Amino acid sequence: MVFKRLLGSLGVGGPTVDTVLDPAGAVPGGSLTGEVRLTGGRADFDIEHITLELVARIEAETDDGEHDGTVVFERLTVGGGFRLREGERRSVPFAVALPWETPVTELHGQPLGIVLGVRTELAVAGAKDKGDLDALTVRPLPVQEAVLEALGQLGFGFKSADLEYGHITGTGQRLPFYQEIELSPAPRYGHLAKEIEVTFLAGPDGVEVVIEADKRGGGHDALGRHTVRHDQAGHTDWNTEVDSWLQSLLASRGDVPTHKDGEGHHGRSGPGMGTAIAAGAAGLAVGVVGGMVAAEVVDEVGDFFEDDEDDEE
Repeated sequence: MVFKRLLGSLGVGGPTVDTVLDPAGAVPGGSLTGEVRLTGGRADFDIEHITLELVARIEAETDDGEHDGTVVFERLTVGGGFRLREGERRSVPFAVALPWETPVTELHGQPLGIVLGVRTELAVAGAKDKGDLDALTVRPLPVQEAVLEALGQLGFGFKSADLEYGHITGTGQRLPFYQEIELSPAPRYGHLAKEIEVTFLAGPDGVEVVIEADKRGGGHDALGRHTVRHDQAGHTDWNTEVDSWLQSLLASRGDVPTHKDGEGHHGRSGPGMGTAIAAGAAGLAVGVVGGMVAAEVVDEVGDFFEDDEDDEE
């Protein structure tokens, strides 16, 4: 999705900017590639810098309810320091590193409902303007995919995913928000938990996996944390590993030190997440119609970009 925008701060005749991202997407901590395409205006302009802002739509819970908003979680300068001649067309290729904690937006080509964007800022002769805004696609790391696939094989079903403003204490979290993937319980765990929430906090050495269980029978939620190295992705029996995490978590009293700030609440074999999504479902092991979820995501992405443009205007 690409939006061409005239730089309003420069008036009619100013340069235009069009950022095109690699359609293959990226992974957390990986390289985001693409190019910024500039078209000169009716005069020469000095391009001081070209900066990409990574933005996310997040949810924040306060005393008066839940609110949606956007946050810039990274700024990356990809060029500048040249003169753009009248009518000149110039492309500025870039390859920049995404933050390790960048949320995952899709799995096996199916959107999870997370809305990320790349906004281009062009500084021209002292004036700044947001050039265009493009949807950002982020695929999971091997460890993240392996854990989700194991949850699907164990019978858990995908419900939703969102970005929560706040911090999970006891972790190495760096961004001001975290991603929650909400799952319905597998039948064998249904009498113990109403819902499971999974959060991945990736870093250069590995991934922290935080699992929260909304336990039946009242009381505090149970919360557990596990650290997995990147090189374990292809050398672990993930069904057994994740099952052991869940059994330990659900047997606990929920009094572990890890907790989430900013929130309002302080062996069954299935088809697996990959199989379910490949078959057109948006869930892990439940029959949620993929089209319904995908349509909602498309609407949300469109609203996100339209709202952003309206704010600028």
